[in-house]
Amino acid sequence: MRGFVYNGLPARVLFGEGSLARLGEEIGRLGLRRVLLLSTPQQGGSVAEIARALRDRAAGVFTEATMHTPVAVTERALAAVAAAGADGVVAIGGGSTTGLGKAIALRTGLPQIVVPTTYAGSEMTPILGETEGGVKTTLRNLAVLPRTVIYDVALTLGLPPALSAVSGLNAMAHAVEALYAEDRNPIVDLMAAEAIRALAGALPVIVERPSDRAMRADALYGAWLAGICLGSVGMALHHKLCHTLGGAFDLPHAETHAVVLPHAVAYNAAAAPDAMAAVAGALGAEDAAAGLAALARRVGAPTSLRELGMPEAGLERAVELALANPYGNPRPLTAAGLRALIAAAWAGAAPGGDPGQKGARR
Repeated sequence: MRGFVYNGLPARVLFGEGSLARLGEEIGRLGLRRVLLLSTPQQGGSVAEIARALRDRAAGVFTEATMHTPVAVTERALAAVAAAGADGVVAIGGGSTTGLGKAIALRTGLPQIVVPTTYAGSEMTPILGETEGGVKTTLRNLAVLPRTVIYDVALTLGLPPALSAVSGLNAMAHAVEALYAEDRNPIVDLMAAEAIRALAGALPVIVERPSDRAMRADALYGAWLAGICLGSVGMALHHKLCHTLGGAFDLPHAETHAVVLPHAVAYNAAAAPDAMAAVAGALGAEDAAAGLAALARRVGAPTSLRELGMPEAGLERAVELALANPYGNPRPLTAAGLRALIAAAWAGAAPGGDPGQKGARR
């Protein structure tokens, strides 16, 4: 076995149905007196109810969280934190809300608690992605790692099947790339394979039976493991592409991950055979890229960047941005290779195939 380094991240996790009831207890355990609750506009009503239940421990609710964590929104949130006299923040929602909490923590040092309502997984990472001027940049800093994460399965029951599918595939991408990360290790390999297995088994059932609590729990468990993978090792081409495409063309985050993942895996397949075997085994498929594409189709996820709103004229800019400050990757990045990959993803072609094909298009 080759040598490796493993650093466990200092995060406290409460997992289980009904665990939201312990939010007040966790606020007190961290020595906080008044916390600002964060949400998207869509979840503002339900988060306001949670704030009322916290009584004087809630300093208010800021409801402007949005995807890709725009710096302008963070600046408005910082003003709300100061006006409320908050000594901590509680992010309740998906990756957009978690990202806002991290951006606040980075700039203020305030403790944060995260209560996920999707399968984003970013709550388990010291990673923050922010967008300004159409460019998304990421950083890794323990200052943005939440102090406590509360996973309550009941909070995911209202996540629509379509959003559940793409959110779960987004989480799966974290685990897939962890298997061929430059700094991968045996512990993360085990968690990654288990995350893929749990999500692949749960997502098709959730799409058919959204109220299936057992499968919702499995998906949340898989997302938690995938988040640990994302936070523990570096990511590669897939995440670089998704950050590039999301920031440059304002594409929806989870849906972009769902579209790009099979194509990024196909690009890296020959350079990472052991990782591909692990992915395929966890999926119960013969081929990793084809298995991921088939899963995406089965759960009704989008299969082309075109349907997400990316203009065909943006292909060259996407290649240029992806080649700038690239992440470590098993297969060297070339302009021609990336152009073919992005063109296939834009058209909805089969992974690794010609953009003129329709093998992966629904």
